Amino acid sequence: MLTALTELKGFEEKQGATRENGAEHGAHRHRKSWLERKSREEAELGYEKQPYCIVIGGGQGGIGLGARLKRLGVPTIIIDKHERPGDAWRERYKSLCLHDPVWYDHMPYLPFPDHWPVFAPKDKIGDWLEMYAKVMELNYWSSSECKRAAYDPITEEWTLLVDRDGQTVTLRPKQLILATGMSGIPSIPEYPGASSFAGVQHHSSRHPGGEGFAGKRCVVIGSNNSAHDICADLWEHGANVTMVQRSSTHIVKSETLMELALGGLYSEKALSAGMTTEKADLTFASIPYRIMADFQIPVYAQVAERDADFYERLTKAGFMLDFGDDNSGLFMKYLRRGSGYYIDVGAAELVASGEVKLKSAVDVVEIKEHAVLLSDGSELPADLIVYATGYGSMNGWAAKILSQDVADKVGKCWGFGSDTKKDPGPWEGELRNMWKPTQQDALWFHGGNLHQSRHYSLYLALQLKARLEGIPTPVYGMGEVHHTS
Repeated sequence: MLTALTELKGFEEKQGATRENGAEHGAHRHRKSWLERKSREEAELGYEKQPYCIVIGGGQGGIGLGARLKRLGVPTIIIDKHERPGDAWRERYKSLCLHDPVWYDHMPYLPFPDHWPVFAPKDKIGDWLEMYAKVMELNYWSSSECKRAAYDPITEEWTLLVDRDGQTVTLRPKQLILATGMSGIPSIPEYPGASSFAGVQHHSSRHPGGEGFAGKRCVVIGSNNSAHDICADLWEHGANVTMVQRSSTHIVKSETLMELALGGLYSEKALSAGMTTEKADLTFASIPYRIMADFQIPVYAQVAERDADFYERLTKAGFMLDFGDDNSGLFMKYLRRGSGYYIDVGAAELVASGEVKLKSAVDVVEIKEHAVLLSDGSELPADLIVYATGYGSMNGWAAKILSQDVADKVGKCWGFGSDTKKDPGPWEGELRNMWKPTQQDALWFHGGNLHQSRHYSLYLALQLKARLEGIPTPVYGMGEVHHTS
């Protein structure tokens, strides 16, 4: 049985019959229009009035949480370094699309319209987020970056120094939420000789797209989602592409995943059967992590059987394939470690057919002036190196913005102590530090995919609202910190 908080009695969101009137009927001198009131609020918050919450990170997570806090009447500012909401998506490589289907990806309050594509392109998502921030009337500070933050346990408030479009602003919120994404700072291996490389090299997060690399020798180090997407993008632009696979990867075809794993809850068929986004989210959340793998193992046995020919061709091409430590597949890998998988939208076929060359079961030993030296002694000539090598834990942002001491105090984010690869024990049973109190007072972490950001932002917003209103919020079972990164 799952119990879940949905509202705070006496502090419900204004909606339906309790919605604001909007128009101020009657005749009043010095009447202020909606725009004037909104502009005044934006001008005062952070200057004459302090916000209760600061959300650092204005992607889908920060924006969705900001909308919930707005509806609950919690004064909040969202801080993001980009020029416009949605720019974090717009600035990624041109071919990027969501790998999760539309039914799984709605934002709070405003679902995508029913003509929205199943897999939304990244620029379309960027435009939706910009529209969403405006329509939901969020206090969104773009071109702003938190340079330093510290907590005072005596005053029980944070002091943030924020560069807002070139001007330094001091903010003093009571609560600080890091909504910088599920992942932390990009992980870039320090290979010997990298500084001497004569070509172009960058992390996958900085990859602009395949234009300009036609006929070039491109080496992509990594074999997860971004690696496959970038390999396909480069191949489509006429590059000579080689993927370097250092460890095994789980791959599942998108259409198979939708039919066998997601279709019962998130699909057009599910909607026709009466399923709603809210019911689907609660159903998904109701399965404890302790037994979730047992539910997933038979699903991925079906996946393996259904796409056996596809997997055989991948294996024959030399690809190191896995279904997770216990054959529980993609969702458990995602929850345990947030890496090690690819939802196939076409790139795996290029690997299986040899159109994208593969070097597997090797590591990089050295970067030379015009080549990548591998552990088997072979060299890959290169004009471009893309490090699709993932990201660190979210607490890396805490180290950068707050301090290493605070980052170590709260410990690793994500994973739940399953004692599988990259998710060491002991058992914790919930995702580490996500959407709940941490060992650092008044510091919270918010992230995950669009589905998680939508669902769990409700619980985080209600916890913050309760604290604002002085409702007792004893913390049950605060976990010990066992891992710092």
